[in-house]
Amino acid sequence: MVAGMKIGRNSKARQQAILRYLHQNGRAMVEDLADRFETTPQTIRKDLNHLADSGRVMRFHGGASLLAGTEYTGYDVRKQIAREQKESIGRATAALIPNNAAVILNAGTTTAEVARNLRHHVGVKLITDNVALANETRGYPGVEVMVPGGVIRGSDGAILGESAVEFIRQFRADIAIVGVAAIASDGALLDYDLREAAVARAILASSRTVILCADSSKFDRMAPVCIGQLKQIRTFVTDRSCRPELRQLCASEGVGLVLAD
Repeated sequence: MVAGMKIGRNSKARQQAILRYLHQNGRAMVEDLADRFETTPQTIRKDLNHLADSGRVMRFHGGASLLAGTEYTGYDVRKQIAREQKESIGRATAALIPNNAAVILNAGTTTAEVARNLRHHVGVKLITDNVALANETRGYPGVEVMVPGGVIRGSDGAILGESAVEFIRQFRADIAIVGVAAIASDGALLDYDLREAAVARAILASSRTVILCADSSKFDRMAPVCIGQLKQIRTFVTDRSCRPELRQLCASEGVGLVLAD
């Protein structure tokens, strides 16, 4: 128990401490937080419900996670945010990819789940702008992996820079699988890194069909760099917590919506 009794009894201080903990770890369980802050599970549930109502965390049974798209967080933390949703989105998206397809897949925690579900595909040519993901998928017997040149971002292995953009522009892929940091209420697709956004734009322009993969908590969030618009997407794969406003936006833009189990 590392939190003092002062924090344990002060709801505002405790909620701020819970947020700091989630920023470091991505997710937490009620019982663990109750032990950490020397209070009852009922009190922690009230704190998490308050934070969820104010749009700062996402509740799940027995705990809460940091909302994706609120700010740029480390890759290891982002992997834990909405983890179950990302896993189901990855499976659902991979099921949409036929064998013998040329696929471009951009760096991201949700798109990584898609790649992990390609292990039983055959004849797939996979272009990815992430060295860690390339290393993970290179052993799949039915997948041929290609990566662009460029500068490797140390935090997550993303390949950035003009060399990566020019490499991707040479291709005309059957399918692009892209993720985003946030989806604005007007349909803008947003990210945090200007260099990463340039690569993502090249991917969108170099593919016949684009599938967007993002958990529903990213809707109506903000990030500073626009990579494209929802109307450029053929299919959007998300989780079943997708809000009515986002469903209506997809319908108005002619975007197919797949809700992963």
